[in-house]
Amino acid sequence: MRRKRNYKREHNPDIKFNSVAVGRFVNYLMGNGKKSTAESVLYKTFEKVEKEMKQEPILVFDKAIENASPLLEVVSKRVGGANYQVPREVRPERKFFLACKWIIEAARAKKGKPMADKLAEEFMLAYKNEGAAIKKKQNVHRMAEANRAFAHFAR
Repeated sequence: MRRKRNYKREHNPDIKFNSVAVGRFVNYLMGNGKKSTAESVLYKTFEKVEKEMKQEPILVFDKAIENASPLLEVVSKRVGGANYQVPREVRPERKFFLACKWIIEAARAKKGKPMADKLAEEFMLAYKNEGAAIKKKQNVHRMAEANRAFAHFAR
């Protein structure tokens, strides 16, 4: 039986910066279909980043995403009755998704501040190659490196 064809999705850019990456991030941040709320949180985040770092927030956003993006990940593969964690290179779309997911998770894990503050803090930490999202990336890389012996099982 043939595999289902996975079509490339067209992503809409955001309103303010006309950036597809920011538009996708808003969608990942959104909960319960409240896109306008997610947008306002992100734009407040950008204002805080601009005020604190005195840099263009889009540049900080792009650099933070780039720093949090993994190069390798492990995929479970069954070979002869045993499951192996096989290291694999990460596709560009998945890199972006994982970086966004880890940054959002790290921001949500913090308590006691508004989401815009937590997200701004996480962006600035990721920009400097620090923070929980970067730690997660390093753990994934460590796991891939530890299982390098099983790389020959990759498709």
